[in-house]
Amino acid sequence: MRAVNGTIHKNRRKKILKRAKGFLGGRGRLYRTAKDAVMKSGQWAYRDRRVKKRDFRRLWITRINAACRQEGISYSKFMHGLNKNNVKINRKQLSELAIHNPEAFKKLVELSKSA
Repeated sequence: MRAVNGTIHKNRRKKILKRAKGFLGGRGRLYRTAKDAVMKSGQWAYRDRRVKKRDFRRLWITRINAACRQEGISYSKFMHGLNKNNVKINRKQLSELAIHNPEAFKKLVELSKSA
């Protein structure tokens, strides 16, 4: 009997079609288009894992800036004052403080203004 790699061939296709599950039209059903769609989706996923970090940093900065403006100081002057006072808190934690603990954030603003 002749060996024709039937299971390997089928499993390779099944793997691609499984990753394309939920894609619209032929992109989720037809092997050739699904393969292209899966390759491209992998490229987007790779890129967007890095873009996500930028987006969150922008969000944190926006939140800190809004909280600073309520206290009568700009974001850049606030951060400059913290750096002068050697306060090492990252932007994620600063934004959490601004939302959940405004009193502590207000103390940081006072510290920043005094610098």
